[in-house]
Amino acid sequence: MRKSLQCLLSTLCVVFLFCATASAEPTAAKQDTYKAGVAHRSFPIGKPYDWRGSTSHQLSVLLWYPSHAPADEQPQWIGPPGKPIFSAGKAIPDAVLASSPSRFPLILLSHGTGGSASQMAWLGTVLAAHGYIAAAVNHPGNNSLEGYTARGFSTWWERARDLTTVADALLQEPTFATRIDTRRIGAAGFSLGGYTMIEIAGGITDPDALTTFCNSSAADDICKSPPEFPTLFEDFHKLLTTDPEFQSSLAHSHDSYRDPRVRAVFAIAPALGPVFHPTDLAKISIPVQIVAGTADTNVPLGSSAQYFTANIPHAKLTTYPGAAHYTFLDVCTDAGRRALPLVCTDGAGVSRAAVHEQVANLAVEFFNRNLR
Repeated sequence: MRKSLQCLLSTLCVVFLFCATASAEPTAAKQDTYKAGVAHRSFPIGKPYDWRGSTSHQLSVLLWYPSHAPADEQPQWIGPPGKPIFSAGKAIPDAVLASSPSRFPLILLSHGTGGSASQMAWLGTVLAAHGYIAAAVNHPGNNSLEGYTARGFSTWWERARDLTTVADALLQEPTFATRIDTRRIGAAGFSLGGYTMIEIAGGITDPDALTTFCNSSAADDICKSPPEFPTLFEDFHKLLTTDPEFQSSLAHSHDSYRDPRVRAVFAIAPALGPVFHPTDLAKISIPVQIVAGTADTNVPLGSSAQYFTANIPHAKLTTYPGAAHYTFLDVCTDAGRRALPLVCTDGAGVSRAAVHEQVANLAVEFFNRNLR
């Protein structure tokens, strides 16, 4: 199951096919000042870096950004040419960055476990249309483009470092460096990317706390290996005794990965609530907005979204009735619903596109308010 699901996701996510047919995108984008541009960047890192078993040794990033290009935005598709599986909104490939204002706020985006940067397109395109540069990284060893590794799925605490490193790289990149307002940087993430939001905001990870939780009567489905990597818990325990690099990383899991440049975070169906102690969450001082679906069985509300909201000062939670965990992935095509029912099935009466529109608008309002 693990290999077949990984191969299918890799095939689906590696291709962006641009064509002129209609797409299921949030309607809010039609009212925006900017068109959304989209571009890809790869950043080789010249210093020692934990690549978590990935062979690429570079951080691959998708960027959505404001543009006044005369060309029309084109539907983006994820999947094989002619047989797309996901609709990823509309954008203009490699469009010229809008000439004004002189600087734009930056939002760093973190995908869910086993996903990819492209699965944040539904949010990134809307942020771009509202005047934000949105940068989504493919987390090494944990994304469907470059292949899965046990360490990529097990060293959650390294993800915040990826976002910080991407921010550093963008502030030296020729096109974007001088156009980013370094005083207005935020971050948003889904699922394990939502966990990453809590970490980059100042939460301290304690892997042992997850073990304690999962051995208690309060244990829930967060204690099960994800469908994308069914042997995760077994592999985690193997790495404890067999992998020196994992052991070295684990020794730093309790470090702070707070990036002081990030002034607000937006966590979508955030996972791994039990790895954070309430006393550490209470120290988070930046604005935190959390959203989640009431029908999420992968990441139960009680141990994560509600737990974060109860323990992070001034954190706000918005729930969406009937929305499941994968409702927050890109909109599936009919072919996608047939090929990937696990990730393409939403609750009865739930419109994924409508949920995306509401969440994206909430994110825009949140960052407008907190990144002034």
